[in-house]
Amino acid sequence: MAEINFELYNNALIQQLVGPQDCNLRLIEKILGVEIASFGNQITIKGPAEEIEQAKTAIDVLYHKVSKGIEVNEQEVKAALRMSDNGTDSATAQDLSDIVLKTKKRHIYPRSATQAAYIQEMMKNELVFGLGPAGTGKTYLAVALAVSMMLEGRIDKIILSRPAVEAGENLGFLPGDLKEKVDPYLRPLYDALYEMLPAEQVDKKIAIGEIEIAPLAFMRGRTLSNAFVILDEAQNTTPMQMKMFLTRLGENSRMVVNGDLSQVDLPRGTISGLRDALDILQGTPNISSVRFSATDVVRHGLVAKIVKAYEERSKKEYGDE
Repeated sequence: MAEINFELYNNALIQQLVGPQDCNLRLIEKILGVEIASFGNQITIKGPAEEIEQAKTAIDVLYHKVSKGIEVNEQEVKAALRMSDNGTDSATAQDLSDIVLKTKKRHIYPRSATQAAYIQEMMKNELVFGLGPAGTGKTYLAVALAVSMMLEGRIDKIILSRPAVEAGENLGFLPGDLKEKVDPYLRPLYDALYEMLPAEQVDKKIAIGEIEIAPLAFMRGRTLSNAFVILDEAQNTTPMQMKMFLTRLGENSRMVVNGDLSQVDLPRGTISGLRDALDILQGTPNISSVRFSATDVVRHGLVAKIVKAYEERSKKEYGDE
């Protein structure tokens, strides 16, 4: 057991940080297994050395946030703990928490150090692969950056695409024309857009072609210039489809390719184009990959435990990445 004592200097901000009945401190205690006492502007943390350092860094991040006028709630506390995980020092964690993507309806901040690194890689590289389980924010953050860049006038068009591969279902048996068959598979992309832009703006931009949401097959034969292009569920592409998509990249454009290699829905024996591309393009300049894990899941806390259990079983039985 170890102990650390430190001071915070603005009592009004301290009250916002600790929350009603110190609920934010109690949440940190519960998650990390430490004891935290607050007396005026004095904070004392007791517990295992590694955990008290993480708690101290998380509190520094939260204090930094309230000093900038950001309201601290349960989600912010959990985000601060993710930012401070794996020995991240206080200054670095605060810098990561300062990253923001501005859209019409909300400002979007990273909720983990991996999310922050992902945003940074998307900002500086022309092609980024986002790898990892559902619920880690891969597609949501890519859409947020695309919307932010469009609002700043840095791109003219957002193109969102997914392969029309079904998770155990058959498109041919669904009612309607091709658009009606495919739209349910593209729904998460629509949902992200409607969280960032007013509905009438989304609908208008889709109508005039500034935002395009289409199956992967619709990308063939095109050159995508002045655009932010996102391919979701990329684990369900074949190598030829992936090559076709990657070679659409035009001037002043960037691509983000997201997928979960543990969730391949291709026919048995078919190589995933995502895995193939990662092998071929490893080490290529201006191409980056970011790997998320169960600790980056920002949905219900139980989702992270479910993902982690599947990851452990997969590594044990199949030797997957």
